[in-house]
Amino acid sequence: MKKLFVLSALALVGLANAQTEKGSWVIGGSTTLGFNSANTKYKYDGNSTDGPKVSTFTITPSVGYFVIDKLAIGIDLGYKSLTTKMEDTFMGTNYSAKTTLSTFSILPTATYYFKSDSKVLPYIGAGAGYSTSKEKFTQTGTDSNDYEDNLNGFAWKGKGGIVFLVTPSIGIDLGVSYMGTNGKYDDDSDAKVQTNTFGVNAGISVFLK
Repeated sequence: MKKLFVLSALALVGLANAQTEKGSWVIGGSTTLGFNSANTKYKYDGNSTDGPKVSTFTITPSVGYFVIDKLAIGIDLGYKSLTTKMEDTFMGTNYSAKTTLSTFSILPTATYYFKSDSKVLPYIGAGAGYSTSKEKFTQTGTDSNDYEDNLNGFAWKGKGGIVFLVTPSIGIDLGVSYMGTNGKYDDDSDAKVQTNTFGVNAGISVFLK
C-alpha cells in the first residue's frame, strides 16, 4: 500500500512537470471573464440623489507555446468595456449622460512556470504591445450632445499566480495582474491618456502536447 502511494505521488509530479515541457501549449492561461455593476446614492438633508451607474465587462483570452521547458511565448488579448451612466432632473427636465469606453489590446508575452513537486504550478509573466480604444459620449436633456473619439497607443502588462491542476491537462488559474496603457487621441490634439489597472484574476488553463 505504501509503495502504491509513493508511485501515485511520483506519477502526479511527472504529470505536473510534463505540462510545461518544450513543444507543449497552454491555452487560456490567466483568462478572465468578468462583469461588475455599481450604483451610488447620495443623501443630504432628507433628500436623495442617484449617482452615476458604472458597469464593466472584461475578457482576456491567451495562448502560449513552450519554446523551452517551463517558458511559454504567446499572445494575450484583452477587451474591456466601461460604461458610466448618469440620470437626473433639472428644472423639470430629465437629463441623462452616458459614456462608454471600449478598449482592445494585443500583447506578445513571455510566461515562466516554476518547477513544482506537486499539482501546483507557480508562474510569472510580462508583455508589451498595442491598445486601441473608442470613447462614445451621449447627452440628452437641457443640452443634447454626442461625440465619438478614438485613442491608440502602447500597452504593457505584468502577471503572476499559480495554476492548480485538476486533471493532467486542465488547471484552475488564480493570480494578479497589472496593465498600463499610454495613448493619444486621433484628432491630432496634444492630449494623452495613461491608465493603470491592477486586478485579481481567476480562470482556466488548458495544457496540450
